[in-house]
Amino acid sequence: MPNIKVFSGSSHVDLAQRIVDRLGIDLGKVVTKKFSNLETCVEIGESVRGEDVYIVQSGSGEINDNLMELLIMINACKIASASRVTAVIPCFPYARQDKKDKDYVPEIYTSRAPISAKLVANMLSVAGADHIITMDLHASQIQGFFDIPVDNLYAEPAVLKWIKENISEWRNSIIVSPDAGGAKRVTSIADRLNVEFALIHKERKKANEVASMVLVGDVKDRVAILVDDMADTCGTTCHAAEKLMEAGATKIYAILTHGIFSGPAISRINNACFEAVVVTNTIPQDGHMKDCPKIQCIDVSMMFAEAVRRTHNGESVSYLFSNVPY
Repeated sequence: MPNIKVFSGSSHVDLAQRIVDRLGIDLGKVVTKKFSNLETCVEIGESVRGEDVYIVQSGSGEINDNLMELLIMINACKIASASRVTAVIPCFPYARQDKKDKDYVPEIYTSRAPISAKLVANMLSVAGADHIITMDLHASQIQGFFDIPVDNLYAEPAVLKWIKENISEWRNSIIVSPDAGGAKRVTSIADRLNVEFALIHKERKKANEVASMVLVGDVKDRVAILVDDMADTCGTTCHAAEKLMEAGATKIYAILTHGIFSGPAISRINNACFEAVVVTNTIPQDGHMKDCPKIQCIDVSMMFAEAVRRTHNGESVSYLFSNVPY
């Protein structure tokens, strides 16, 4: 592929390597280091003049450092005369801070809550990004925070493939959303599998803490498949699993696009009644899978690789919204 360069930030080198392996090119040379005062320094190790540049950096681990590193890399390529710079951000950082939400943190008056996702969008644009490729944004309206094109890919095709290949009784399953916000995602998967769906209505006391939950739908004697876009401390997901068990579900699976798993998440999953907790590799999962045998990983590198290839060649990306490339 001529005139294309793919660079990786330090957040998820494995995913970037899988992307370039599929594209049949080498990963671009870049050195990222920190000065003794912890300032980030980036050196692009090859010419990018007139090139179509893709920078892979996920919003995981040391989120603020990784975001800053991405901004510096974008700017370094831009001022080195790259013709176009695309940020490939598998898990978009600060995506949950997308509105002034009254029930998120009640003790902060809503008029003083930040909309940090919009700030991140502005920072990426100002750094010089011409295009963004991401996956399963927390709210798809975040695309509207940008004035540049955003391709929001979906893990759904890969999830459907996993369900059909790994859950033998999927025809007797019910797809469950652990909150009202994910209802659209769940109905879409339920329609494609031709099964029913249920949802759990929750009220939060404050961020990362769930107060009460009410199940809407009948899960008795069925395999319940919980689907959500991300799992952080896993409070909601594990609460939901208990609720489904009480309501008579035979087996419970959780399928989550972004497995952040911070704080007590791993111990909660180990103690919960899941058959499997399935995540994608938008965030590095090797450590989590060692600590928790229930966690399984779906590789989505081929979706990003295909999106990069299609973008570079000026082809439509919409095929990826409903199909897994082989």
